[in-house]
Amino acid sequence: MTKSSENRLRVLTDEYLHLAEKLRQGGGQEKVEKIHKQGKLTARERIGLLLDKDAYAQEIGLLVAYDEYGGQAPVAAVVTVVGKIQGRECVVIANDATIKAGAWYPETIKKILRAQEIAMRNRVPIIYLVDSAGVNLPYQGGVFPGQYGAARIFYYNSIMRRYLKVPQIAAVMGMCVAGGAYLPALSDVILMVEGTSFMGLGGANLVKGATGQTIDNETLGGAMTHNAISGVAHYRTKDDAECIAKIRELVAEMPAKEPTRVSVEESREPLAVSDKLYELLPEDHRAPYDMHAVLETFLDEGGIDEFQADFAKEMICGTARIGGILVGVIANSRGMSKGKPGEPPRFGGIVYTESAEKTAYFIENCDRHGTPLLFVQDVSGFMVGADAEHSGIIRAGARFVEAMATARVPKIVLTVNHASGAGYYAMAGQGFDPDFIFSLPTGRMGVMEGDSAVQAIFGTQLEKLKKEGKEPDVAMLAEMDKVRATYDKELDAKHAAARGLVDAIITPEDLRPALILALETSLNTSTPHIGAFVLPTI
Repeated sequence: MTKSSENRLRVLTDEYLHLAEKLRQGGGQEKVEKIHKQGKLTARERIGLLLDKDAYAQEIGLLVAYDEYGGQAPVAAVVTVVGKIQGRECVVIANDATIKAGAWYPETIKKILRAQEIAMRNRVPIIYLVDSAGVNLPYQGGVFPGQYGAARIFYYNSIMRRYLKVPQIAAVMGMCVAGGAYLPALSDVILMVEGTSFMGLGGANLVKGATGQTIDNETLGGAMTHNAISGVAHYRTKDDAECIAKIRELVAEMPAKEPTRVSVEESREPLAVSDKLYELLPEDHRAPYDMHAVLETFLDEGGIDEFQADFAKEMICGTARIGGILVGVIANSRGMSKGKPGEPPRFGGIVYTESAEKTAYFIENCDRHGTPLLFVQDVSGFMVGADAEHSGIIRAGARFVEAMATARVPKIVLTVNHASGAGYYAMAGQGFDPDFIFSLPTGRMGVMEGDSAVQAIFGTQLEKLKKEGKEPDVAMLAEMDKVRATYDKELDAKHAAARGLVDAIITPEDLRPALILALETSLNTSTPHIGAFVLPTI
């Protein structure tokens, strides 16, 4: 193994970690000190107190909007996390008041909705730590209206409360104004903090402008007002620390989660250490590598019990355990493999007719047995050409997609390298509502690679020039390079994460604990894991 082949994943991981650390600083130290002077903790400090110590927690959407608004809206002003409280998997949503007073950007809505969907699909408690000035007015056109505007948050609140019985706890720990006040009002329990929290449809300034009435915020909608006069809130606490302690107490009192039907045994450490991934993934993302060896870095010792191991080897299917939890693994094998007698070798990362049929059958088996699915993506697409079309690849591909889309079991996605073309769809792309979708820093998500795009866009012109014995001129070469550069930028995992196309970029060191937490979260319910939520019989 040469030194260069160890560098690609390491470099991309270091770049991601540097960016992540910067984003976690929120609005900066000056804003943090301002929050502390107000007698409050920051969003991340609150989450740190709320979650169990030394238990892995997974932030969702850390990179969302990092490359927009001139870098002034890190994490879209809201921190969303899946973690454990009193040993119980929970979703936490915390407004970051160090960023524009926690005001809502369009992407803030996107993050809150995604966090709510995780809670709904998996029937896990959701905690709202509210500290927001409301809608960021210059961007209200992308926040207020629409099917997936702010109203969708309250729709999800209502569905969780009335039908899904998902516990919702809201702690108003700062400002909570206008329509945002419906978020705690639609929760099961509301807590407020003396002296620092306010909840109202309009603040003191708006009240004066609308009615002429002069009143201060504390009298209008402070903790004592809503606990002693309006009766809107349920608990009053003296400070943030006491409020967080009360939330932990409330979570501990919740009914136990339902037992799972999935086979769970004692966890066993993997055969290979996570650092091995840095050696396994090649410098060139198009180069072959051993997917079985990659799986050994995060699957429990014993590895994968492969299904039809000698058939359609470009697709690996089989059962394994992660943290003792049984899971059906579907992974794209890279490199060449033998075809049938008399047929050419097969390209890894390509879905052929037989591999589509094999995978569809395996998915249906897992669905019948209630076994969660893990899709390990490094897929370049479906095979094309006369032989592929004549073999019925469209029909086989449709069966693959249908089996995946209609499977009622939890689906977790990990992108290793490529997530391209219709193969990305079949391997449980975001449009099919996987429970969690993660990517290594090496992930590349797009319709096709830059070179393929150049061929698709300029192919006819290049062929014409070739027949005329000419070469592309400088202007055309520059345009081709521009297309490649655009595709390289938009294929990057950070670009996908910034737009919420993946829930999180995961480093090799965190990969196994991230997958274990995702599986543990998904086992909170045996209801179908299809769509954002499935209503029980009403």
